Order: sequence, then C-alpha cells, then structure tokens
Amino acid sequence: MKSIRLLLSASVCMILLSTAAVYVRAQRGDRNQSGPGANGGGQGSVQDPGVRASSSTTGQPLTTLSSQELQFFQDGMARFGQVDSVSGGAPNEPGVGLGPGFNSNSCASCHAQPAVGGSSPSQAQYPFVGPNPQMAVATDYGGTNSIPYFITSDGPVREARFPFVVSPRGYVTQTPDGGVHDVFTIGGRQDALTCTMPQPNFEQMQQLNNIIFRIPTPVFGAGLIESIPDSTILANMSANQQLKQVLGISGHPNTSGNDGTITRFGWKAQNKSLDIFAGEAYNVEMGVTNELFPNERNNAPSTCLYNATPEDSTNFNSSGYAIASDVVEFAHFMRFLAPPPQSAQGIPGNPPPQSIQNGQAQFGRVHCDTCHTPSMLTGTSVFSPGLSNQAAQLFSDLLVHHMGSGLADNISQGAAAGDEFRTAPLWGLGQRIFFLHDGRATPANGGLLRAIEDHQGRGSEANQVISLFNQLSPQDQQDLLNYLRSL
Repeated sequence: MKSIRLLLSASVCMILLSTAAVYVRAQRGDRNQSGPGANGGGQGSVQDPGVRASSSTTGQPLTTLSSQELQFFQDGMARFGQVDSVSGGAPNEPGVGLGPGFNSNSCASCHAQPAVGGSSPSQAQYPFVGPNPQMAVATDYGGTNSIPYFITSDGPVREARFPFVVSPRGYVTQTPDGGVHDVFTIGGRQDALTCTMPQPNFEQMQQLNNIIFRIPTPVFGAGLIESIPDSTILANMSANQQLKQVLGISGHPNTSGNDGTITRFGWKAQNKSLDIFAGEAYNVEMGVTNELFPNERNNAPSTCLYNATPEDSTNFNSSGYAIASDVVEFAHFMRFLAPPPQSAQGIPGNPPPQSIQNGQAQFGRVHCDTCHTPSMLTGTSVFSPGLSNQAAQLFSDLLVHHMGSGLADNISQGAAAGDEFRTAPLWGLGQRIFFLHDGRATPANGGLLRAIEDHQGRGSEANQVISLFNQLSPQDQQDLLNYLRSL
C-alpha cells in the first residue's frame, strides 16, 4: 500500500507540472520566440509601470478606533516623527538619547514613503516625498560624518551589517557578527563635543566583501499582522503541500527562543511583537536606550555617553497617554495604522481594468500566491475591534524561505538562515520605490521587474515560480506587474 501511495503521489506531481506547462504554452501562444520567456524575463516592452500616485487614505488610522485609542494613535504618530538629539537641547530636536551611533534621528525620516509609516523615500520619484534623510543627518548640528559610498540622495535609506568578525590583522574570520554597524556617530555635534567616536570603516568592509544592507520595512497594517494567530500561520503553511513540493517551496516560521511562538516582524521575521520591533529599532537605528533595550551598545566609548539609562522610559509623573514611553507609543501607532488601500487609480500609464484583472489571474496561475498568501484571518484582539476577526490582505505567509545564493546575506537571525528571508507582505507595494531587503531593485535598474527576477538563483525556493513567470507572454507579464502596482 505504501508503494501505491507513493506512486499516486508522484503521478499527482507529474499531472500538476504538466498542467502548469500546458497552461503556460496556451497563454504564451505563438509569441514565445520574442517575448521575455525566451530571454529569461524582463525583455522587450515589459517594464515596471512605476510608483502609483499617493492616496489621501494611505497612512490613516483604523476607522474603528475609539476616541481614546485615536488619542494614543495620534500621540504615537507625533512621537514617531519626533527628531532626537543627544540630550534634548538641539534646536528643533526635542527628543533625548541620539547615538553614540545612529542611522537617522527620527523614525518617520526613514519610514516616509508614501506617508509616515511607509518605507524609504527618494527625491527622484513622483510622488515627491524628499531626498534620503541620511544625507542631511550626517552633518546635522555640527556633525562631522562623511557620507559612505552606499548612501545617495536618490537611493534608499540603508543600515549596514557585517556578516563576520574581522580580525585585528584585517582578515575576515568565520566568527559570525551580523549586527548593525551604525552609519553615523554623534562625534563633532555641538551637543557631543567630548565624543570622537569614528564611523566604521565601510570601505574596508566593501573590499573584504563583508558588508550587507537592509532598508526600512513599511509598517502599514502591522497591527493586523500582529493579530494573526500562530495556528493560522501553521495551517496556511500546511495547505497545498503537493503543489508546494512540486514547486520546490518549503518555508518555515521563525520562532522565539524563549516560548517557541512564531516571530513575524523584520526582514527575517526575527521580532515577536510590535513593542520589541519598536524597542530594537529605537536602540539600534537611533541609539536610544529604552525599557526593552536598556543598555548602551557595546561599542560605545564612555566619552560619548551623556544620559542616564534607559533614555526612554515610562513617564510616571504624567497622565493619560503621556504616561507611556516612546516605544509603547510607537507600537500603538503601528498597531492602529490602517493597511494600505488597494487601487488601480494613479498607476502610470493608466492600465485598463482588464489588465489588472488578468494580472491578478496570472499572479495565481504562476503560483506567486503560494508564498505571497493573499489573505489570512486575524484572531480576537484586545486592542481594537478593527483588529479582531479581520481578513488581513497582506500577501505573505509570514514564513522564511531560502532565497538562494544571489540574495543571501550570510546573516542568521533566530531560525532564519543566511539565505532565508520572510515573505515580504505586498500590500502597499504599488507605492514603494525600492525593493528587496537591501534596496538593490531601484527605478534605475528595473524596479519591480528586477525584484521579481532576483527571486531566481541557485538554491532559491522561488525558481519554479519565476520560471513560470518568465514563460508568460509579454502582455501577461505586463498585466501581472500592473496588478502588483495596484496593491
């Protein structure tokens, strides 16, 4: 009986593959010799239509918030946009705790496109949000930082990580590093005159091929993601196993080393909750110690430490929402931030409804939805009715997958290996400028189409899906891109 079951299973797999191949040939018709499929994708007239025009509903709170919840959202949003200085004395920089190392001086400076809570802005793209904020913060308030080679005014906001430790003699060891090495220091600022902490030697790390980058992830709809039960994620993982096996897709959750539950925020799904996500970012990206990350980072010299720790804490002498720490209010802002609306309005070129509809069909037929799960149901949330029993249309399974040698960053976080990344949620994709974990896919090199193509590589679970995409006709490929820009 076991051998019969194995034979039947193998037969089902062959049928699935044959069906996919027949479908692709039928869709491709007699255009397959000149279309993108014949040349590995992205050839001919197929192109990313570009960033969808901004909507006034993007970046708004959930419509179900009570008046009290709305106060917490608004206060959290204000703190999310607050600019920090070292001790709170710099002009127009009331926040306390910047540095000694930092990547920017405000949460909203990096999470800006197309509205507060989004991803990296760019001065070269419409709708115009602004240049890379890292260009200005480098020399803010007298800072003496230089701009490293990987930061440009029209490029993405980036953090740098070194995969491995470098020995005192200057060679890369096999000892994992993986931590964030902040782009800038407070050295030279007028509120940090005793600090002479140098910037990391990024050029050396580039020469040693020991540097990788990460860009900001959007936080729209984050409360819905937080509210999806582990059981729902696991059930979705177990669904359609025969098809996933044929396609070479496995995927697994990243998990907490403490309680074993599923972690879900960050490029490798390394953070459990929005509070932890906010606390880590406040400490790592801006250098602000807080109740979740109360200690200054190990590379901080004593001459660059100016405040008692944690620099962000509960405000016991206040009342109402003002009692909460910045980190708690950051989390409330993200938790109550509505998901980005889907719309075909504002896509460059104004593709017709038929194109969007066909693109949605192609998205499913080449099995992009196997990992980019269109929707998952939230559980019951104590925070707001708008987070309970909702269909979160996030387009992600919240699992980590092997993405192959081309995208590997050689950094392990929790159960996520060096070539594994969380399936990026696609809601809001229509208004993003930069793609993939390091922002390598830009408007200058193909944007969204480049991001799709880079899913394919040695060891990637996406190889079969991208192969099916590459075999589509040029029109079907273009329709799929147009559909993605409607998300």
